[in-house]
Amino acid sequence: MPETPIRLLITDDHPIVRDGLRGMFTGDARFDVVGEAGDGAEAVELARALDPDVILMDLRMPRSDGVTAIRRLGELGVRARVLVLTTYDTDSEVLPAIEAGATGYLLKDAPSEVLMGAVVSAARGEAVLAPSVAMRLMGRVRGPEVVLSERELEVLRLVAAGNTNRESAAELFISEATVKTHVLHIFEKLGVNDRAAAVAVGFQRGLLS
Repeated sequence: MPETPIRLLITDDHPIVRDGLRGMFTGDARFDVVGEAGDGAEAVELARALDPDVILMDLRMPRSDGVTAIRRLGELGVRARVLVLTTYDTDSEVLPAIEAGATGYLLKDAPSEVLMGAVVSAARGEAVLAPSVAMRLMGRVRGPEVVLSERELEVLRLVAAGNTNRESAAELFISEATVKTHVLHIFEKLGVNDRAAAVAVGFQRGLLS
């Protein structure tokens, strides 16, 4: 028996974009476009009435934006997976959409075969992320990049080796006061308050090996 087509609801405030997407998906037997919405509020209404499997959701729309709609769909217990399809991949767009419950996040410049594959994956409940979006989320998980100066790295290595400030100063031929200043800068950059935490974060961030 052939598989049941994926029921798709397209949400975008630009009719020309909706037309293009409908044409693309209508030409493929794997999909059944059950409706179109021009904003988030309409998407929520149609999702409740039409019971789609996947909702393609733009983010910036008048009246009701995509993130608000995604959040509302979750509150109402609508089973449809939401695949964001937008032009923007900034933190202020990506993070709220993922936190609101979007299954995936693609950009509008994605090739048609990538978009179709993403809808199939979303219907299965698999997360789909544009490469630039995945990089942003990874950056968030890892925390901001820490850049220590060459001298600060030397001091951190000596701290990790168990050296006191006086011993580090002798090793580097600088004053103990200068070492203390470097240590304070290291604490500040790593967001820690003591030497043990500085060493732990240093290993975690790959500054120490």
